[in-house]
Amino acid sequence: MATVSPEKKEAGFSTRAIHAGNAPDPRTGAVAVPVYQTSTYAQAGLGDHKGYEYARTHNPTREALEQNLAALENGTQGLAYASGLAATTTLLCLLKGGDHIIASNNMYGGTFRLFDQVFQGFGLSATYVDTSDLAQVEAAIKPSTRLLFVETPTNPLLTITDLAGIAALAKKHGAISACDNTFATPFFQRPLEFGIDVVLHSTTKYLNGHSDMVGGALIVKRDDLAQRLRFLQNAVGAVPGPWDCWLALRGTKTLALRMERHEANARHLAGFLATQKKVQRLFYPGLPNHPGHALAKQQMSGFGGIITLEVGDLSAGKRFCEALKLFTLAESLGGVESLVSHPASMTHASVPKAQREATGFTDGLVRLSVGCEDVADLEADVVRALAAV
Repeated sequence: MATVSPEKKEAGFSTRAIHAGNAPDPRTGAVAVPVYQTSTYAQAGLGDHKGYEYARTHNPTREALEQNLAALENGTQGLAYASGLAATTTLLCLLKGGDHIIASNNMYGGTFRLFDQVFQGFGLSATYVDTSDLAQVEAAIKPSTRLLFVETPTNPLLTITDLAGIAALAKKHGAISACDNTFATPFFQRPLEFGIDVVLHSTTKYLNGHSDMVGGALIVKRDDLAQRLRFLQNAVGAVPGPWDCWLALRGTKTLALRMERHEANARHLAGFLATQKKVQRLFYPGLPNHPGHALAKQQMSGFGGIITLEVGDLSAGKRFCEALKLFTLAESLGGVESLVSHPASMTHASVPKAQREATGFTDGLVRLSVGCEDVADLEADVVRALAAV
């Protein structure tokens, strides 16, 4: 089992990031956790083994990552998956036909597609609301509601949701609360500390931080959820390979350093963009005029590295994206290199246009994942792109 010892949880964040799950190899003393590239394990006799039987069920490299992620979120158990959507799929396997979900109406397009086009066929239904308005959330709750699923900040409009409020509503109505914490990372926000039941991550993004693997994770404190999710992890089988686990574990060691740089660069660029007349709308929780700024200050220790802006219609957004040189046009986010994406045609293409626009999400929106380059170079790149609009 991937558990976290109390002494690890009491240590500082950077200490946990470097040491949790990263004990030297007992056989060789290797400081880096080995990559256990094996599918099965030798048994001395029937039922006589060393705690490892088959790699879908247990892998020491995966367990090291799971211990590390649980420590970062101040959870008790972490579970690693082959992708963020694999983690979400396993989370939904806690539910049954006829159950109802309430979800953020502005969230990752792949999550919406999974809810709307896959699990709806298995009898689950979902209502999408502005989860920053707790009154809307409570009004949407039904007797069959079993899951409140939020992103905060959301993707791509960076809306902020009250985590303690969502956790309280879920508890009041007998539902599970879950938060996709991919954008904020545990460095800036730890939803379990606000009463949320399950934290979800695409480890592909900031946790790995180097754009060289795909993975996901769930982290919990509740023993009942941990036991059920551990069963489902093995039964559903959407587990990552040991090499991807090793890459993510390597990435979390520098998470604190990278997130400080991501945020410093993003705050600078957001302040600069706020002064540019060609920027028609700007979304960044660190700006005082952001609707969720005050709440973000309460439940986050920083505002993250994502900026969303609108420079006009689809054609203007296209010119802006294609004029950038340091910001690479690509899907995904959270790597040390800066990326730019056009959500309507990339990450959220599966969300119907009318549904996107109802939340203020237009075809002209551009999302910047601000990397760790020198900020003066990033600003110059943005200046060049704005000139092309």
